[in-house]
Amino acid sequence: MPELQHVASGKIREIYSIDEEKLLLVASDRISTFDVVLPTEIPDKGRVLTGLSGYWFTLLGPIVPNHMLAIREDGRSMECRRLEMLPIECVVRGYITGSGWKDYKTTGKVCGHRLPEGLQESQQLPEPIFTPATKATSGHDENITRDQAAELVGHDLFRRVEEVSLLLYRTAAEHALAAGIIIADTKFELGLDSAGNLVLGDEALTPDSSRFWPGDTYEPGRGQDSFDKQYVRDYCETTGWDKTDPGPELPDDVVHATRAKYVEAFERLTTIPFPAYLEDPSVVLG
Repeated sequence: MPELQHVASGKIREIYSIDEEKLLLVASDRISTFDVVLPTEIPDKGRVLTGLSGYWFTLLGPIVPNHMLAIREDGRSMECRRLEMLPIECVVRGYITGSGWKDYKTTGKVCGHRLPEGLQESQQLPEPIFTPATKATSGHDENITRDQAAELVGHDLFRRVEEVSLLLYRTAAEHALAAGIIIADTKFELGLDSAGNLVLGDEALTPDSSRFWPGDTYEPGRGQDSFDKQYVRDYCETTGWDKTDPGPELPDDVVHATRAKYVEAFERLTTIPFPAYLEDPSVVLG
């Protein structure tokens, strides 16, 4: 986009400056696993991320304002308000899995939360928990306690962030469950606008920022199928790759299966056929 100033590159997104108040976030079709961007792209992945985010921003707008201003015709570019982003990842867990499961097995806790004894892998928690993390410039984000997060953002703002994050998760999880999808956990990014108001930014409740499990095959006591990078991770584990850059090329069957999972998640959650979104991205905005 030569007419706009390029501001930053992420693993998936390119960020451009529109003016002093607005940014353009462009979601590419890149995919990363084990913190490495792979050389093979997943067609339409960026459009799924942008469309789903737009759908959730619209649905959850009554809970907290968000940074979305418009989705452009390409379906992968979102015009957004500039925010001062908070220095923490706002992670909410409704089920015990991933790094939380590893911590629980070792300590009985997750990010300072003491959990009941005897939980199984993938089991639903008695109540969703807020488990903040630091934002790593490279490598994995690191889990921190609620007290550590409060020190980073201030105690009053932290209480508001925790309250909003839990409400966003509960609302989205209930909506998704009706569509046959379990949101095991998710990551929100919140920031402040120029007036100091709390605003939801980045992306929201996509297969890249959440663990989506099919409800009809869910069974506690084991790992679950998912609507995200499962095929990519599974393939990469078979290649002997040392998980450092560069990553392996992906074969066509893995690319097609991964795209299908992303599109299925989009269609089940929004009830909008993906071709209809490609034709007119505004359909996700209600």
